[in-house]
Amino acid sequence: MTETAPTSPAQERHRPATKRPSAPRARPVHPALQKLFELYPKMFGARFLPLKLGVFQDLLALHPEEFNREDLKIALGLHARSMRYLESVAAGLPRHDLQGAPVEPVAPEHVHHAIMEVFRRRQARSSEDLRPYVRTQLMRAIEASGLSREDYLLCVRQQDELSDSLLAEVFAELGEQAAKRDALLRTFEASAKTVAEFADMYGMDPLEVTQTLERARAAKTQVQAAQAAQAAAAASTPELLPEEVP
Repeated sequence: MTETAPTSPAQERHRPATKRPSAPRARPVHPALQKLFELYPKMFGARFLPLKLGVFQDLLALHPEEFNREDLKIALGLHARSMRYLESVAAGLPRHDLQGAPVEPVAPEHVHHAIMEVFRRRQARSSEDLRPYVRTQLMRAIEASGLSREDYLLCVRQQDELSDSLLAEVFAELGEQAAKRDALLRTFEASAKTVAEFADMYGMDPLEVTQTLERARAAKTQVQAAQAAQAAAAASTPELLPEEVP
C-alpha cells in the first residue's frame, strides 16, 4: 500500500478551500410591507392578527405620502397569503383595526378557506396524515359559526373533492355528537334527578354533564325556533285558488 505523503504548511495554505453549502438567502421584504411593520408592529410584527375589512382604504387615507395604491395592494396581498396570517384566521380570531383592537368576527367562509389552505400547505410538507387535525378545526369552526349544515355548505360553496370529503366526515361526526347530547338530555329529564345525582348515578363529571345539557337545550331551542319560523312563513303565504294554480 502506498502511503500518502504529508503536506507541508505551505501546501496547506495553497490548497483550494472546500466549498461549504451556502444557507438559503432570505427573500427580500417588500418595502411597503417593511413600512407597515414600522408603523404598526402590533399588526405586522411578531404576531399576526386578522385585519379589519377596509384596512386598505384606511392605510391610504392615513398615509398618503407613505404608500401608493399598487405597492400597498401587493404588500397586503403578500401579508394575507402568508402562513402566519392564515393560521391566525384559521384559529377563529376576530378582525382587528390598525391599533390592534378587535372590531368584528371573521366570516365563516373566510375561516373555512384559511383552515383548508393551512391544511393543504402542511400536508404537502408532511408524511403524516393531517386529516384528523383539520377535522377537529373544521368542527370548531362550524360550531362557532352557529350555522346549520345547509347554511354552512351554502356559505363556503365547496368545489373540490377533498373539501367535500372532509366536510362529509365532519358533519357525520357532529351529527353523532348531537344525537348523544340529545339522548343524555332525554334521559336526564326522565330521571327527575339533580345534575349531581344524575352524574353520580352514571359515574360522570357533574361539570361535563351540565355543559352537555346546556348544549343540548340550546340546540333544541334553535331547532324549535327554526321550525316556528318555517311555520310562520308558510302561514303567511297566501293559498292559491284552483284557477290561479299554473
